[in-house]
Amino acid sequence: MIARLTGQLIEKQPPTLVVEVNGIGYELEAPMSTFYKVTLGAAVTLYVHQVVREDANLLYGFASREERDMCRTLLKVNGVGPKMALAILSSMEADAFAACIRQGDIATLTRIPGVGKKTAERLIIEMRDRVGNGSASLNAIAGELVPVTPEHDAITALISLGYKAAEAERAVGRITLENASAEDLIRQALKGMVKA
Repeated sequence: MIARLTGQLIEKQPPTLVVEVNGIGYELEAPMSTFYKVTLGAAVTLYVHQVVREDANLLYGFASREERDMCRTLLKVNGVGPKMALAILSSMEADAFAACIRQGDIATLTRIPGVGKKTAERLIIEMRDRVGNGSASLNAIAGELVPVTPEHDAITALISLGYKAAEAERAVGRITLENASAEDLIRQALKGMVKA
């Protein structure tokens, strides 16, 4: 999987960017928030979400890891595909979107192109646990910078495996190993959750 690209931006036509890396041009779709931050002809680094289908290998580029993480969180919502995730991130910053989810602000969400009342309700219901309580791992999704620690990495990994954030934080918080790596913490947390 491609996670990040660094190269020269050689084409820029909404919503498509082409980044040349060592003579190879990678075509990516990007939200407008990323589009405004990059300059044609300049060196860029984009965080990438890759979708592999039978008929296509698609790349989506983001100016920040937090924006890419928000996109990945959106894609876990039933009925939200890459195009809608890009529309949402083009319409508002990741932290503003997280605030709408926390506040249950259906009116603001329905102003986003392609998001009707039912989709807005589904976004709020399915994402509230992922952006809801302001803990360190959730602040990363909301666009705030957090220190990268083995505990943070372990919690993020557990969330990506499908565990709720609060559940992942409790499981990692119960581990008493000193100087444990993220892998050790994940292993111990999974064992603890299986026993519980």
